[in-house]
Amino acid sequence: MFTLPDSWVWDFWFADDGDRHHLFFLYASRALHDPDARHYRASIGHAVSDDLVHWDRLPDALVRGEQGSFDDLATWTGSVVRHPDGTWFLFYTGASLTPAGNVQRIGYATSSDLTTWHKSPDNPVLTSDGSWYETLADGQWHDEAFRDPWVLPDPDGEGWHMLLTARGRTGEPFERGVVGHARSADLRSWELRPPLTDVGQGFGQLEVVQVEEVDGRPVLLFSCLASDRPDDRRDVPGGVWAVPAESLLGPFDVAGAYPLTGASLYSGRLVRARDGGWRFLAFHHDGPDGEFVGSISDPMPVRWAGERLVVGQG
Repeated sequence: MFTLPDSWVWDFWFADDGDRHHLFFLYASRALHDPDARHYRASIGHAVSDDLVHWDRLPDALVRGEQGSFDDLATWTGSVVRHPDGTWFLFYTGASLTPAGNVQRIGYATSSDLTTWHKSPDNPVLTSDGSWYETLADGQWHDEAFRDPWVLPDPDGEGWHMLLTARGRTGEPFERGVVGHARSADLRSWELRPPLTDVGQGFGQLEVVQVEEVDGRPVLLFSCLASDRPDDRRDVPGGVWAVPAESLLGPFDVAGAYPLTGASLYSGRLVRARDGGWRFLAFHHDGPDGEFVGSISDPMPVRWAGERLVVGQG
């Protein structure tokens, strides 16, 4: 388990340099006392491991920007990929507090060694411009949900794709969660595209999206709290959800999503271990007393049971 004695740890993602696993994680001081306050104080930490169990902490990767920048409130969840020229790209969410509310936009930083990162002067590279995605001006949600970029190479070798936590512009407020989409030829310039899923699938937002091909079968993961679902669907505890997929780019049957975990685990990630097998990690959300925990689990095996991905030994 990865834990910090003086800070809460929550959303995270990985990079693999061929020798070590790199863990990038959101954290904020427990001196805030209120766990909900952590979102407005988040920085991106960094740790490394040989086995996904024992971690050594390194200097932080990123902190929030100067006043007036797109990430002047906090740096939130992202992903890391490597350009063919060897440059590492860390895509992340920049949060900024405007008079109307919290606005989220996408930026990136680059590194030659996964340790020292430099933010792009072109940030932000993507915003929710109202073409296909809800903005604060729509007045339907507590923030402008446009975050958690998951970047992957095009399966056919033509550039890159970004999947995002976003909301559509139509439908009931707690049914507008969609998987946002953007494309790029070079990882630097991005074109916003229509969402890969439809509204009306039973979720207010699909947080921390990830797509992987596990044992030859594509699957989409996301997380959603029970409080972010329609009233008639809140009987199922929030947690990590899995979605049947036809390919890494969909179609995705979000209406057919099934819970992979309960409320004790959130923001789950799939990662390939050194033995070639897939593992699942998530952060500890609700403790036995219902209080927020804020630490990252040890890796757990995953397997297919019929048409469903499940966590744990069979």
